[in-house]
Order: sequence, then C-alpha cells, then structure tokens
Amino acid sequence: MASLFSYFRSSCSFRVRIVLAFLEQDYEYRSIHLLHAGGEQHFDDYKLLNPMAQVPSYLDEDIQLTQSVAIIEYLNAKFPDKEVIPKDIIKAAKVREVTEIINSGIQPLQNLKLLQTLKQEFNMSEEQKIAWIIQVIENGFNAIEKKLLMNQKFCFDQFSMADAVLVPQVFNAIRFGVELDKFPKIQSIYQNCMDLDYFKKAAPDQQPDTPKD
Repeated sequence: MASLFSYFRSSCSFRVRIVLAFLEQDYEYRSIHLLHAGGEQHFDDYKLLNPMAQVPSYLDEDIQLTQSVAIIEYLNAKFPDKEVIPKDIIKAAKVREVTEIINSGIQPLQNLKLLQTLKQEFNMSEEQKIAWIIQVIENGFNAIEKKLLMNQKFCFDQFSMADAVLVPQVFNAIRFGVELDKFPKIQSIYQNCMDLDYFKKAAPDQQPDTPKD
C-alpha cells in the first residue's frame, strides 16, 4: 500500500488527500507534525525522503515523490480512468494555470517556513504577519476570480487539479480572515466542493493527526 506523509493542516497535503479520495485510492497516513519538537519535517530520517523538509511526501512501492503537484500529476497518469487533468491540451493548460497561480504565487509566500523567518529574522509582529498573509492571498484570488465563470460547480467543467489546489487555499484564507465575499466565484466553488464526499474525507478535521480538542 502507498504511504502519504502528511500534516492535517498542511494545504499541500490537503491537495493530495483530495485527489486520492477522488480516485478512491487507499493509503497509509503517516503524520509529520510541522510544529512538534521544532518540526518533525526537520528530522534527519525524514529529510532522507524529503530533502526540502516539507510535506507531503508520497511512497508507492519503489517510487518516492515530493511536491504536491508532481504527486498529483503522477496519480493522474497512474489512474487514467478518472481524469484529474484533462486530456485536451487547452483545458489542461487552463487547469495548470490556476494551479500555478496558487502553487507559485500564493502558497510559497504565506507558508509556515516563510512566516517563521519573517518573525525570527525581521521581527514581524502577529498583526503584520496576518496583514501580509491576507494581501498575498487576495492578490492571487483576484487573478483567479478573473479566470473563472459564474455559477460553476468547479473551476472548469468538471473536477480537476485546479479544484484540489484551490479549496485548501480557500480553507487557509478563511482561517486567516480573508473576506470571501470579495470573490463570489471562488466562494461558490469552495462551498460546492466541500459538500462532496471526497473533499469531506480529505478535510483537515478528518485526519488521524487532527487534534481532538
């Protein structure tokens, strides 16, 4: 059985969990706590698997993969009966476009490692940190909102990698106080997706390492 090294609140891990649930693939959940003991992602044995000291990591027999988008691309190719990335080249490019706005333009600018650096090296206050996060997310969401049509259940005409990447970022946006009413298309897609069983199964509050309190 494949193994997913994950943290319940990691948006990148959430992406992969959504796709695995959509594809109905079982896996062993292996928790990597990003805060315990200075962060288990920094432990030497884990860094042998993931030299970037990040989650997720995915093991499938002798295949070792890191980086959520690479893992999703692999799963899409391995299980082609249920498309996560369209075969049509234009549709696929549009899915990857929305994916990369988040993957390159939002998430790295507000991830745990950067926020810890801003606090430790530049003495950024909690209020400044939250303001930074909101600005980064809203900049990206403004771009995505312009790419979407109204009254869509998904980013495009069916579930895709774009939805698997967007929904965890919306989850983070809500957590940090972004006003989703500014982004009605994104808000509608998020609400639709979170009503679906495979999104519910992948949600942060449903994971083995979710705190009980």
